[in-house]
Amino acid sequence: MSGGVDSSVAALLEQRAGHTVVGAYMKNWINEDEIVGDCPWQRDIEDARACADRLGIEFRVVNLMNEYRARVVEYLLDGYRRGLTPNPDVMCNREIKFGVFRSWAAAEGFAAVATGHYARRVEARAHLGAPILGAQPARVPASDPSHATAATRVSAAAAPGPDISFALFEGADKNKDQSYFLALLSQEQLAAARFPLGNLTKPQVRALAAEAGLPTAAKKDSQGICFIGNVRMQDFLHAYMPDAPGPIIRAADGREVGRHRGLHFYTIGQRKGIGIPSNTDFKAYVVVGKRAADNTLLVAFDSPDAPGLFVREIRVQALSWIGAPATAARPLEGRVRYRDPRVPLEFLPNGDGTALIRFAQLQRALASGQILALYEGEQLLGGGVYV
Repeated sequence: MSGGVDSSVAALLEQRAGHTVVGAYMKNWINEDEIVGDCPWQRDIEDARACADRLGIEFRVVNLMNEYRARVVEYLLDGYRRGLTPNPDVMCNREIKFGVFRSWAAAEGFAAVATGHYARRVEARAHLGAPILGAQPARVPASDPSHATAATRVSAAAAPGPDISFALFEGADKNKDQSYFLALLSQEQLAAARFPLGNLTKPQVRALAAEAGLPTAAKKDSQGICFIGNVRMQDFLHAYMPDAPGPIIRAADGREVGRHRGLHFYTIGQRKGIGIPSNTDFKAYVVVGKRAADNTLLVAFDSPDAPGLFVREIRVQALSWIGAPATAARPLEGRVRYRDPRVPLEFLPNGDGTALIRFAQLQRALASGQILALYEGEQLLGGGVYV
């Protein structure tokens, strides 16, 4: 229970489903280094505890600060040092929520970890090692949130066989769907996960919270870095990484047009805050590349033919699959970043944990280190990291 309305209602629904529920706050960060921004961990604990009290359930605070710093913060900083654009939210889910925290919960005797993610976990019967593909979960009518915890099932025709496995689908609320952030989970992790909000919309969640008298019913959603709070990424990086100035080079002709503060402050596709003015034709510059070898930031005028800004093909590595891996070329869909729609692509595996991705249409500003989530329809199959 993070202190927000989503995890509070997740606890409510699990309780209504007849489970014995204990609320737990993962204490991952307390801003001891006084980074500029809002790190409301104390207020969040108070809100989570108040919701647990309202539900009449036990509440615990689980200190995972050392693990979070080692597995998420160091991953984040190391990526930026190497000129990448890492995704701490995806890594937090894999390494902390459904990694360290799940292990702690199992050691304490709990059967599962329920969170407030807007995603649908589907129990399916499939042959051992066979992917669960082409399946569509049954939908709970949006007008009937009382049945939000009812099981959704993959059809027997789509997934025959005696062995229990699990699939993951987008949340019913397409404005809040968070399946992207779960792209690197394993089958083992998904087996111990529960997502009670998967069939609900955000307004329904708030209505359930208000009906149950939960103190978080009207609380605004949190923003910023996963479990750190409303801290700007630039402020966070500035606190741990010194400025490393270098040249800003125009990619088209190699001309130096300015100086940057450090490659870690910039990402592909960035237009604001580069530190160089538009040219006399009022054309704005955009970041199209970061060359770590010589600490060079590459820019171009923001247009469809900007070198390196748009790509049709890209390589991904560190592929992770919820079910069986895709071992042959096949058409799939991908979400290139969280808020983007799914787009058609051809998946071309190399047999070494990497794959070539060929998009049906040009894609803008794909940054090395970010996550590509792979889908078949609404079903999330897994994901990989842009090279």
